[in-house]
Amino acid sequence: MALDDTTVGWIGAGRMGVALMDRLLDAGCDLAAWNRTRAKLEPLADAGATIVERPADLADRDVVFTMVSSSDVFEEVTTGTDGLLTGAAGPAVLVDSSTVSAESSERVRAQAAKVGTEVLAAPVSGNPKVVRSGRLTVAVSGPRHAYETALPLLDRFGQKVTYVGDGEQARLVKICHNLLLGIVTQSLAEITVLAERAGVPRADFLDFVNNSVMGSTFSRYKTPALVNLDFTPTFTGHLLRKDFELGLEAGREFDVPLPVSALVHQMVTQLIGSGRGDVDFAALLELQAELSGLDLRSEDVEVADGLTPLDDADR
Repeated sequence: MALDDTTVGWIGAGRMGVALMDRLLDAGCDLAAWNRTRAKLEPLADAGATIVERPADLADRDVVFTMVSSSDVFEEVTTGTDGLLTGAAGPAVLVDSSTVSAESSERVRAQAAKVGTEVLAAPVSGNPKVVRSGRLTVAVSGPRHAYETALPLLDRFGQKVTYVGDGEQARLVKICHNLLLGIVTQSLAEITVLAERAGVPRADFLDFVNNSVMGSTFSRYKTPALVNLDFTPTFTGHLLRKDFELGLEAGREFDVPLPVSALVHQMVTQLIGSGRGDVDFAALLELQAELSGLDLRSEDVEVADGLTPLDDADR
């Protein structure tokens, strides 16, 4: 199905949802959207999106995306009152880009089958700035035919779409990804505090790391936050703890010991207990500094985040 022949629906206008809808609108997509707080959609309406009154109003779309905060909300907007899948027929494909439990996904998938809708799990890696740079990546699982239908839209999200299986595999891929996210951030916090206690400015230490074999897209784009202590949320401590708990549950299910993940889960829980649950999870740096007796201050240094936008050739 060609991009300009596909009608698209979207449920959820958080920071990521808005950024991704912007990309679809920029590509000329026929987009209609619903969000509990209508005001968040008004700027998108100015860019050409149609705002609907209920999730059920999107059931006639070819492909509908959901990007919501929890399993409960995912079930509410799909199978609850006025939900997307509560009519006589649903969209051809439902693409869920939330991080939800396998049990919740199975319940929604069962209802979707009753109304003729195929379901894809399509969690993403990145934040709104990553989206705007064109570097977002997506893991997708579900029926291969549904994947091929949604692929022209998913390709507009960013740099890479990876198909990982015909079931729920993408759910676990994203959970594993977020375990790594937390572990790497806690490691960065510990070693950066160690270097600073020894007299090395954070900007200098992280500049060295970012240009070494240990540097990564992630370490680069988190460097401004770590150097200048800007913890404006891109992904909060509360959300990270939720994903760690899903990951530890998966470890128990598959008999895989996750000792490092378990320790970092405790650090994230301590981060929340310290009153930092609603700021960006990079505030693990502040927590580590407190535990180390280090008085952190912004270095007030202009630092590149490595997110220069990619053009189509780069992608």
